[in-house]
Amino acid sequence: MSFMWNVVYVIIALVIVKISQWLWQWSNPNSKGSGKLPPGSMGFPIIGETIEFFKSSGLLEIPPFFQKRMLRYGPLFRTNILGSRTVISTDADVIFEIFRQENQSFVQSYPDVFVKRKMIGFMNRTTREHLRWKASEGAFNLRHAVSTLIVSYITPQMISNLKPETEAKLIDNFMAFNIEWFQSPFALSTWNNLFKVLRARKEAAKIINVALERRKDSILEKQGDFLDTLLEEMKKEGSIFDQASIVNLLLNIGVVSRDTTSHATALTVDFISKNPRVLTELQREHEAIVQKRDDKEAGLSWEEYKDCMPFTRMVIYESLRLANLGTIIFRKAVKDVVIKGKLEVKRYTIPAGWIVAVAPSVVHYNAEIYENPLEFNPWRWEGKDLRSPGSKTLMVFGGGARQCVGSDLARLHLAIFLHHFVTTYDFSVVQECEIYRVPFPCFTKDLHINISPKSPS
Repeated sequence: MSFMWNVVYVIIALVIVKISQWLWQWSNPNSKGSGKLPPGSMGFPIIGETIEFFKSSGLLEIPPFFQKRMLRYGPLFRTNILGSRTVISTDADVIFEIFRQENQSFVQSYPDVFVKRKMIGFMNRTTREHLRWKASEGAFNLRHAVSTLIVSYITPQMISNLKPETEAKLIDNFMAFNIEWFQSPFALSTWNNLFKVLRARKEAAKIINVALERRKDSILEKQGDFLDTLLEEMKKEGSIFDQASIVNLLLNIGVVSRDTTSHATALTVDFISKNPRVLTELQREHEAIVQKRDDKEAGLSWEEYKDCMPFTRMVIYESLRLANLGTIIFRKAVKDVVIKGKLEVKRYTIPAGWIVAVAPSVVHYNAEIYENPLEFNPWRWEGKDLRSPGSKTLMVFGGGARQCVGSDLARLHLAIFLHHFVTTYDFSVVQECEIYRVPFPCFTKDLHINISPKSPS
């Protein structure tokens, strides 16, 4: 009997040793020997530091998850989020280097898309019509209204020959598929919302696949939409596109552009409503554009968008800087990468397969870069070139070889919306918005406004 107990004790001891070894390797990944990792903590086994990462915080503040680790480890640290070994950077130089190495050491999961010049006329008409409808309805939820507006003009531009009932169904699925399904990883409503989102995505993908198959086999003349452009790219030798990537890209455009741009529009109007001087200057700039036209009823032209609205561009970038819709951007290391720390003598290795999460939001609130960083001040951009999507210290659309999907579309939409909004309507805020981060922005209260046509001057 004593022999059997001895065997049991030995087995228990071996299990304890094995578990201890695993826990040590979890907490100290350097022990696997692939170069010196940045400092940090891997948190609890399996869940890592996921719970703290998703704790909510205010809109105009650096999330506590980042603040705590930056104070302890500096601007480059390791962690574990959702079971993935991750290196997080909040340093502008390191983030810029990671974006610079796009397609060499890091990859992302979506390719480029460019706004077609011909879209501006359709966007003008659709924006004007939607604002006219809303002016007759009384108080309305601005973010939801803009979501409907964006999906209404982007869907036919992506796939232009859908039957009306099919287009309506695709629009409904785009509206059901949003990035705010995630409120808390531990709330039942989160998983119910996730189920609805996945179902909507599946239905939308099915519609796009059918349209793509029909277009591939069609001998009719080209439609001149996004789908035609992507099919032409797919036929080229060495193309990065296949049918699955085209479907995913169109889904991304429909969903990401709608959600992020509607958030940005609501926040921009909120910032403007609290800054009368900004509103006055916007009105002056856009009324000057209208007065120079032969046809005062014409919409915004491409030339006006490019050349006649410097202050509007300043307002857009300042709003996007403060909104920080891209709180954190993920990449994956495809090979071991050596990154310099804050001091040149410090070099850290990011092992192949690790996730790299960069946090432009921290850069945008850095008092060493921006004077009074939490203040809405479009004039801080005066005299600066804002025609390109970003720089080392301004990464509202990500960075690297490929910018955020729909970045050109988002800027064009905001310019067109503001043009019609400030030249045609007076507005009043009925309900201010309340937003928190988890760490992505989520609205607890939406911005509700009233709009009414301006009186003839």
